[in-house]
Amino acid sequence: MRAESVIACLCLSGTLVLSGCSLAPVYQVPPVNLAGDKWDDSLWQPAHPTDDQSHGNWWLLFNDPVLNALEDQIDQSSPALYAALARYDAASAYVRQLQAAQGPTLDGAVSLTNNRQSKNRPLRGANQPDVYDADTAGLNAGYLFDIWGQVRNQVASGLAGAQASRADMETVRLSLHALLADNYVSLRSVDEQIRIVGDAVSTYTLALELTTRRHDGGVASGIDVARAQTQLSSVRAETAGLLGQRALYAHAIASLIGQPPMAFHIPASIGNLVVPAIPQTLPSELLLRRPDIAAAERRAAAANAQIGVARAAYYPNLTLGIGYGVQNTGSAGLFSAPNTFWSLGPAALLNLFDSGKHDAQLVQARATLEEASAEYRSKVLTAFQQVEDNLALLKYNQQGALDQQQALQSAESTMNLALNRYREGAVNYLEVVTAQEAALTAARRALEIHTQQLRSSVDLIRAIGGGWRYSTMKGNNAN
Repeated sequence: MRAESVIACLCLSGTLVLSGCSLAPVYQVPPVNLAGDKWDDSLWQPAHPTDDQSHGNWWLLFNDPVLNALEDQIDQSSPALYAALARYDAASAYVRQLQAAQGPTLDGAVSLTNNRQSKNRPLRGANQPDVYDADTAGLNAGYLFDIWGQVRNQVASGLAGAQASRADMETVRLSLHALLADNYVSLRSVDEQIRIVGDAVSTYTLALELTTRRHDGGVASGIDVARAQTQLSSVRAETAGLLGQRALYAHAIASLIGQPPMAFHIPASIGNLVVPAIPQTLPSELLLRRPDIAAAERRAAAANAQIGVARAAYYPNLTLGIGYGVQNTGSAGLFSAPNTFWSLGPAALLNLFDSGKHDAQLVQARATLEEASAEYRSKVLTAFQQVEDNLALLKYNQQGALDQQQALQSAESTMNLALNRYREGAVNYLEVVTAQEAALTAARRALEIHTQQLRSSVDLIRAIGGGWRYSTMKGNNAN
């Protein structure tokens, strides 16, 4: 009769397992109001997002071999990227721990003890010895029937968390590559500034020599010489500060690629970086290409699954236990048939009173989902803002660069004319000084706009996720 009861319990357990359910809400990606996906800038038209295009190494767009070589070292030796990879490995290992709860457990135990019992132990038999051995060896197997989906939701939450960790790693990678490109752009901007200052020093030196000769000939005044000398000395003084800035950018690049700054050097170079052309379909690819947005969405999915875990705590846990082993009092033949024992049967555990603990856990899970959903919406809106900001900067700086180039040409022409007219005695040296300062200012402004275009390009690429692909994270199963 007892065996029949056990079999009936097993059949009932199997039926419950086959009809197991999940108490987590049906997950939906948190909605974001994008006002019909309309863009303020008519130049950039939205398109259907896809992830079947190869984005490649985006820094190649800047057409600089030195930058390409530096960017390649990020994946090989960046300490920050290795730390992010370790966090992802830990998250993946945690998923495997959760997945292990979906299978049975098997434990082996051996106990070989020598015991002395009290003479006054209750119900002690008259013929029982004071000292005796107790030897036991056995196996215990158990299986938790995931009727309410608690384990499945824990696994789903952990897997979504691991996917978010993978996206976090890609966010770190993208940030490192973008930060390196930004520092490199700044370093090359300083190189260009040093060239501009060097050209100005050469021009001002010639002007000082001309003014000195005119002064020696009694044509120019001492004020003209003093002005020329002041202008030359002031420009020369800027070189040291620029070299200091260049060293700081070089040190930052060295740290990013995992090299000691004292042994790192980038030769000076000018004119290699070009502003890349930006495809007009970029905004539509934003949500699929930004890893931080994907990470936020995965954390919302993980929080949704945790609601199912919290709900399942209200229902009983049903387990099946199996035990088999041998036991005797230390005599020979421990593993003989008369010493065997076994046990088989289901067990149920239901909490009847917990002072509101489960209620609080459910409220916490729902609040966590609300927080994760709000974080996702915030990141999406911020991403669109960043794209719009940099698109606007690129558009207007493009026209500004053309206008500034014309201004530079005019300023240089004015400077040459002023110097020639001064040489002929038609104007005083103040006009030369004014023209030279205007030309130097125009050259610096042109460089500033070009640098802003390059940095905006880097920021735009970072805003759309760079060369990262959503399928890289989506296909991960943490196994």
